[in-house]
Amino acid sequence: MSLRMRSPLPSFEGVAAWIGGEPLSTDLAGHPVLVHFWSLSCYLCHETAERVAGWYATYAPRGVRFVAIHQPRSPEELDIAKVETDAREVMKLAYACAVDNEHTIVDRFTNEVVPAFYCFDQAHTMRHFQAGGLGLERIESALDRILATTTP
Repeated sequence: MSLRMRSPLPSFEGVAAWIGGEPLSTDLAGHPVLVHFWSLSCYLCHETAERVAGWYATYAPRGVRFVAIHQPRSPEELDIAKVETDAREVMKLAYACAVDNEHTIVDRFTNEVVPAFYCFDQAHTMRHFQAGGLGLERIESALDRILATTTP
């Protein structure tokens, strides 16, 4: 079972590799956070990549911080260079991406599927979870609700 609603944002520490740099707690403090789990072999992840990039373009300027977590699903997905190429060139991730080969962060979130999206408010309390490729408009609604309650 995935992380429960109203859970605090788990730590991102302990991952051996980051693409685009590890997000610092000071950079995340006081900001809503969208955590996005994906996998190199996941066709749904790649089909939704353009939409996720659109969210980043829309919501990052409004204060939402984005963190991607690569969740390998097979030994073939442990090649950090392949993950980095896919993250940058195919997924077009413009924000920090953990290469979680040991499932350190995956286990903290108890995440079982990709793609998966976790929305946290400015106090880093989970407010929304969405998995799979359907219902993605609910993520936009959740981010809008979170931003509506964020104090400037």
